[in-house]
Amino acid sequence: MKLMIASDIHGSAKWCARMLDRCREEAPERLLLLGDLLYHGPRNDLPEQYAPKQVIEMLNGVAPLLLCVRGNCEAEVDQMVLDFPVMAEYCALAIDGHVLYATHGHRFGKDNPPPLMPGDCLLCGHTHVPAWRRHETFTYLNPGSVAIPKNGTPHSYCTLENGVMRWKDLDGGEYHRETLW
Repeated sequence: MKLMIASDIHGSAKWCARMLDRCREEAPERLLLLGDLLYHGPRNDLPEQYAPKQVIEMLNGVAPLLLCVRGNCEAEVDQMVLDFPVMAEYCALAIDGHVLYATHGHRFGKDNPPPLMPGDCLLCGHTHVPAWRRHETFTYLNPGSVAIPKNGTPHSYCTLENGVMRWKDLDGGEYHRETLW
C-alpha cells in the first residue's frame, strides 16, 4: 500500500491545491492528513491564499481518499463542514507487521510518545519541521508542513511505500529517504 502523508495545511487554498496536485501524481491508496486543516492558529501568520472555504471544497472533493487526525487548530464545527472524519486524536495503522501511530503531535510527540513497541513509528505534524529520528524503542517521523514550513524547510509531504518513507517538496523533489522496516 502506498500512503501520502501531509500536515498543517492551515486553510491555504494555494498550498492545498499544490498538495492535491502532488497527490494525483503520486497516486496513493490513501492520503493521511495529520491535522490543522482549516485554520492558521494564533501563533502562525496567515498563510498564502488563506481561504478555508476553498480548502473545505477541495478536501471534500477527495473525501474517500482521506484518513485524518485532529490537530490543535481543529474545532467541532469543522466536522460539520467536512465530509470525512477529522476528530480522532490518533489512528494506528498496522503495516507490514509494524504500527504506524499517526497523531498531530500536540498531545503525543517525540518527547511524550504513546506506548509503542520496538520497530513502531510515531508520525506527527504540529512542529512544521520535517523529521526522522530513531529512538531506542520507536522511530519519530514528521512530514513537515504543507502551508507554513518553519526553520527554512520546504513546503513538504511524505510518501510511505514498501517500508520506505520519502520526504518531498511540493514540486515533487525528494530530499530525504528512510528505510523504516
